Amino acid sequence: MAKPKPKKRQNKPRKKPAPTGNRGKESAGAWFERLVALQARLRAPEGCPWDIEQTHLTLRTYLIEEAYEVLEALESGDDAKFAEELGDLLLQVVFHAQIASEEGRFTVADVLREIHQKMVRRHPHVFGGKSANNAREVLKNWEQIKAEERRAKSAEDGAAGAQGRKKGASLLDGIPHTLPAVMQGFQLTRRASRIGFDWDHVEGVIEKLQEELGELREAREGQSAQQVEEEVGDVLFAALNLARFLKVDPEIALKRTNAKFTSRFREMERVARDSGRALADVPREEMESLWERAKGAEQQDAANPRVRKAAGKP
Repeated sequence: MAKPKPKKRQNKPRKKPAPTGNRGKESAGAWFERLVALQARLRAPEGCPWDIEQTHLTLRTYLIEEAYEVLEALESGDDAKFAEELGDLLLQVVFHAQIASEEGRFTVADVLREIHQKMVRRHPHVFGGKSANNAREVLKNWEQIKAEERRAKSAEDGAAGAQGRKKGASLLDGIPHTLPAVMQGFQLTRRASRIGFDWDHVEGVIEKLQEELGELREAREGQSAQQVEEEVGDVLFAALNLARFLKVDPEIALKRTNAKFTSRFREMERVARDSGRALADVPREEMESLWERAKGAEQQDAANPRVRKAAGKP
């Protein structure tokens, strides 16, 4: 939900999903209307003081937080938790729509209509006469339709539209500059790939990554801090391209690696404490040994069916 979660601060139990027997008796539309009405009630003069105080800006953090919690629930294998977190994310949409409705800008019905019409418009191979034989063709058509939509919108914007036509629409228009660098780079390369600006084989991407690493070595030898920074950026960008080409989301992959590093490092700290020392006081060579020990223990746990089941993994 948008509100700070009591379970995190007051150790209250997580809410349980409705019993299976209650599912399917009422339509999704009926429950959605109830949710919209509930949020309107919370924002009413005699509603919840916290909800009343919120604005689009104050809710930004919660929107991002809920999206990540959905991903965490998805990976947990716990369907009840997954459904709950999807509901929390949906509430963010309803919350923002309610605020906009109060200001006379748009309603949740406008939100639903826009996404419905957009999905029909961007799937002409399903709802129109166009054909698409594979997912690659679908994505190529998708980007072309988006470009046409942007041109049409620019034409409707008067003077701003004229300036946009002068500059020329770009396939990369619409990718937010506010995205984290990893996500932005992923979006940029994915957009370009959808019109064929891509490698034919993964070996080409790997060669590009190796090429960038070579240029980084040369920059280090030249001792130019600015050049080193630029080449590090090129290496990261090439790595993003490799992830995309292998159909791996780099943000999720890096999150998992971060979690793996955290787990192993904490285990190193634990072992050091058990020996009466702080990890900082352990010699470097022994640190490497502790790291391999933590890595080995992690791999053993991963191979143990009971441990995997307890962790919610198949």
